[in-house]
Amino acid sequence: MEIMDFIDQIKVLAAKIPKLSESIKTEEATKNALVMPLLNILGYNVFDPTEVVPEFTTDYGTKKGEKVDYAIIQGGKPIILIECKNIDADLDKEHASQLFRYFSVSEAKIGILTNGIVYRFFTDIDTPNKMDDKAFLEINLLDIKEPLINELKRFKKESFNIDDLANIACELKYTREIKLILANEINSPSEEFVKYFTKKVNNAPFTQSVREKFTIFTKNALNQFINDRINDRLKLAMSDESLSSNPAEYIQAPNSGESKELPLSDVPNTSPAGILTTGEELEGYYIIKSILRESLDLKRIAIRDKKSYCGVLLDDNNRKPICRMYFNTKQKYLGLFSENKDEEKVPIEDLNCIYNYADKLRNIVNSYDNGRQNMEGTD
Repeated sequence: MEIMDFIDQIKVLAAKIPKLSESIKTEEATKNALVMPLLNILGYNVFDPTEVVPEFTTDYGTKKGEKVDYAIIQGGKPIILIECKNIDADLDKEHASQLFRYFSVSEAKIGILTNGIVYRFFTDIDTPNKMDDKAFLEINLLDIKEPLINELKRFKKESFNIDDLANIACELKYTREIKLILANEINSPSEEFVKYFTKKVNNAPFTQSVREKFTIFTKNALNQFINDRINDRLKLAMSDESLSSNPAEYIQAPNSGESKELPLSDVPNTSPAGILTTGEELEGYYIIKSILRESLDLKRIAIRDKKSYCGVLLDDNNRKPICRMYFNTKQKYLGLFSENKDEEKVPIEDLNCIYNYADKLRNIVNSYDNGRQNMEGTD
């Protein structure tokens, strides 16, 4: 329960960012609105100079009086140095100059570079007492990944242990770098990468035309493989949830003309009408169920796929739409409904953004139930 409480606090802070960002114009505003609240969630009292020192100063060679934005103190010594940039700053183009200089002359073993949204964590894996060029951990509050938030939990005041972090940082750093390489290869396969797979399946010389053809084959195969794995895991998770709570929980088969229902584990990839329920749509459905599970019997939530969108319904009733997922275009949209059934399509960057609209999803469900109760009361 403690982990979920921590994650929920992070999500609450993240949900405020889109509205706050319109008013944040300076680095100081970024610190006050975003960085200090995160430090507070981590358990540090930002108003206690024995725990958090703003404008921390350490003389470095001939450079006197240079400052790093925050130092977190433990036992009277700095353990974490934090350099903040404006919310609009691109951290790929920013140099953590103060962090690099201070790291080698202070006792701190963790450096954090942030713009209030993205937090990059550095240490000295490559060379002792010299901060690495590459981060071992990156947290993006607008793209929350719960496994990484659980890693962030290690930085809480009561959990912080530099010896444990030193061991974990190495694994996190190289795992992150390998994942970035894989992501790049999936999006734009390199010649070496394509050649490796081509040689495994084709004995023809690796000519220019072969390379071009197999670049497309490789990219498609990788994306299909990933989608298949997502589908398999989602179906397994949803099936396990169904069997553990009520074996009779079913999901409507994704087609436009039939009302036949199938167990969650048997959801087909395509309907007779040719409608594809994608892994992303199933994942979105699962996220919506997780949002509503505390206030609603999950058996009342149904999914119904259409050609232009994938709908989530209350009581499998077309008159009770919870939301619609428009995921078949480059820009994804989530269709949200008011009590008057007016639909608002909001753009989302990824599926985690659905959590930002949790209140609206709960409100529309409550409006249906309140309406039903009012009608029952008049009978």
